[in-house]
Amino acid sequence: MTDFTMQIDADGVAIVTWDVPGKSMNVLSREAFATVETLIDDALADDAVKGIVITSGKDSFAGGMDLNTLATIRQESGDDPAKGLFDFTMNGHRILRKLERAGMDPKTNKGGKPIACAIPGTCAGIGTEIALACHRRFMADNPKAKIGLPEILVGIFPGGGGTTRYSRMVGTMAAAPVLLEGRMLDPKKAKSAQLVDEVVPADDLLSRAKEWVLSAKDADIVKPWDQKGWKMPGGAPYHPAGFMTFVGASAMINGKTKGVYPAAKALLSSVYEGALVDFDTALKIEARWFTSVLMKPSSSAMIRSLFLNKEALEKGANRPAVEDQRVKKVGVLGAGMMGAGIAYVSANAGIEVVLIDAAQDAADRGRAHAEGILDKGMKRGKVTPEKKEQVLGRITATTDYAALEGCDLIVEAVFEDPGVKAEVTAKAEAQMLETGVFATNTSTLPITELATASARPEQFIGIHFFSPVDKMMLVEIIKGAHTGDIAVAKALDFVRQIRKTPIVVNDARFFYANRCIIPYINEGIRMVAEGVEPALIENAAKLVGMPLGPLQLVDETSIDLGVKIARATKAAMGDAYPDGAVDEVLFWMAGAGRLGRKSNAGFYEYDDTGKRGVIWPGLRDKHPVADTQPDLTEVQHRLLFAQVLEAVHAFEAGVLTDIREGDVGAILGWGFAPWSGGPFSWLDILGTPYAAERCDQLQAAFGDRFACPDLLREMAERNQSFYGRFGTGTGSKAA
Repeated sequence: MTDFTMQIDADGVAIVTWDVPGKSMNVLSREAFATVETLIDDALADDAVKGIVITSGKDSFAGGMDLNTLATIRQESGDDPAKGLFDFTMNGHRILRKLERAGMDPKTNKGGKPIACAIPGTCAGIGTEIALACHRRFMADNPKAKIGLPEILVGIFPGGGGTTRYSRMVGTMAAAPVLLEGRMLDPKKAKSAQLVDEVVPADDLLSRAKEWVLSAKDADIVKPWDQKGWKMPGGAPYHPAGFMTFVGASAMINGKTKGVYPAAKALLSSVYEGALVDFDTALKIEARWFTSVLMKPSSSAMIRSLFLNKEALEKGANRPAVEDQRVKKVGVLGAGMMGAGIAYVSANAGIEVVLIDAAQDAADRGRAHAEGILDKGMKRGKVTPEKKEQVLGRITATTDYAALEGCDLIVEAVFEDPGVKAEVTAKAEAQMLETGVFATNTSTLPITELATASARPEQFIGIHFFSPVDKMMLVEIIKGAHTGDIAVAKALDFVRQIRKTPIVVNDARFFYANRCIIPYINEGIRMVAEGVEPALIENAAKLVGMPLGPLQLVDETSIDLGVKIARATKAAMGDAYPDGAVDEVLFWMAGAGRLGRKSNAGFYEYDDTGKRGVIWPGLRDKHPVADTQPDLTEVQHRLLFAQVLEAVHAFEAGVLTDIREGDVGAILGWGFAPWSGGPFSWLDILGTPYAAERCDQLQAAFGDRFACPDLLREMAERNQSFYGRFGTGTGSKAA
């Protein structure tokens, strides 16, 4: 079977169907693109064919290009990967341009065959670019379906003609949400945005597309940019209106990306330069900028982590080879914000939920939390009344542990108190299925110790959700010393059911995510104590790609939580505790009642509505700003190395067993500079020899917390990269 097939019906319409065997969604490979060209050539050359409809044999249309193809082309191109990537991109432009011109005379624009695209469901990336090259686009009226060009979200931009075509269709300003923000639109919004021409009932999709093909005239299939006198919507760059558009777009990009995401700037450059020339030259310009982005290490790292590695983990790359463990009935213990969120995402995924709290009104509030999320979805048109009723109908809010009978998974989300957790563990295990798995949602307490309260420690595991549960995509699964394969598989299958991304780590203080994020916060606070300007600390973090500066982050998570963690860590580490300078600042803030956003007072000032303002002036009064300030790179390196060295230590210690999980977990869990691809990818971009040298410099200047890990030192001496040595997830640290 091939990915594309063609049949010519009795009316003379060639139906080209995209249906990749063995895939739930169509992705485009190099070989399949060649097949498309052959089929189009055959249809255009056949006098019996009056027109073409391109559609899908699946419920969706396409998920985009198979990004492994880009890596393969780079490898095949030897010493000149840029030429290989450029030639590949231009060949794609050639094929789609052939589709677009459809055999029409180059001088008269007559004699072409109409080509429609019938889109049954979600359509992204190259799928959308194929659709844009067609003469008319029909999309099924399916509110669950989305269409768009989301490439910018994985570090590239639409390089298959989508950037040039769409910006010329609607103008730069109107194209920005689709091209620069990667928005995926439902069919009705897509029609308003001109991504599709008609939204039709699903049952009529193919017939309506064929009807148009059979009635289309020569003028209906000529694209605006192929007609005489065409002008760029909104004005060309040299037009007063166009000039203002590009000035504003440039400012917007720099404001949002802080200069660390090359794809956005390259996309705008492609549109700007392309608008000054004819369409075919503009496609060549787009291909050059696309190749330029693909050649940047940050682009490759983002594609690898945010697409390839993320997809592999979601499909169970590290799942034990045991039978299907999908969850049928889940019990959630504790109806606070975390437990209520877990109950909602479970019910929303079709799982029966029992939500338990000590008091009925607390359990009811937890269920009401789910109702609130659904109500917001209804206001945005994302949730129907029927869907809301179905989801809420799956949640039973109660105080009665007997309701847990038949649960094959329990997720405990009560207070971070071992005694309380032990009590509810015993009560829940007495009611759930003997073959069921008990999971504790904790961010700090050791899983192995908590498992001592369980009658079945091999069926006891940690599942660490991030707040807010309904929005955060990462789930950290923690294996205790006695956790068995069934429990790991159950946790992984559950996370897949609720459509989140899992990483699996071994038990250790703070596991992985918190182990890395706490040093980031601490380094920022330590610099405050040293007299570094707080605004320099915060902006340095944002300029290197962190979503929040360390001071803002501790405000969001609460300063008193930081104090609690500091005290617990100091009690556990004794004289080895390294963060006394941090505590001086943190404990003083807590003592002054400045607990962060929740108290409308922290490192930042807040107004009565909770809106964040400027950094609190009292911080500089207590910790005066030094006359001499460090340079930007030094501050950034302190903030980043504080995190990545902990990631390396976690890998050395076996807490992390797969660097892919380390990178994906860092980006999704706490927003580690997504442009870098994650901590291990960033070290590869730097090069391990330079990274080790920089560790030595930072250690000499700021202390042993920056000491080069043994593994990094060894790799530096061998000039190895992390992905070169461990990239498959199966490498040995002893190699």
